[in-house]
Amino acid sequence: MLTDLLLAALHHLLVFALIAMLVAESTLLRGPLDAAALNRVARIDAGYGAAAGLLLVAGLLRVFYGVKGSEFYLHNPWFHAKLGAYVLIGLLSLLPTLRFLRWRKALSANPAFLPEAADVARQRGVIRFELILIAAILVLAAAMARYGGF
Repeated sequence: MLTDLLLAALHHLLVFALIAMLVAESTLLRGPLDAAALNRVARIDAGYGAAAGLLLVAGLLRVFYGVKGSEFYLHNPWFHAKLGAYVLIGLLSLLPTLRFLRWRKALSANPAFLPEAADVARQRGVIRFELILIAAILVLAAAMARYGGF
């Protein structure tokens, strides 16, 4: 029972960390970007990637070592929808991550580099869409916990 509690707490804290980092990225991308802001957003994005990986591990540990057991999750359509949305977010997050890495490389080659405003706006849009998908995951998680299968 304690293992389940600790895994659930870790899982929830990582979700909050993920949301906080995406909001921080979105906020940084609202204003003018200078070298410090570019480096900051790239570091936050690295933390986001680490938290996303840890969240996946914590979630899998909950599936196989949690109180409900793997049968509850593996036969639950809401779980599959939640996992699918998570994978979609992971794939979408590659767009800003690769762009941030490109920006940092350009900045190291040219200290006066600043990304185009339209490019910054596109990355901010992707991040905001990720946040919408996370909200959908929270709804799917509530459905999953209450309605096992059809």
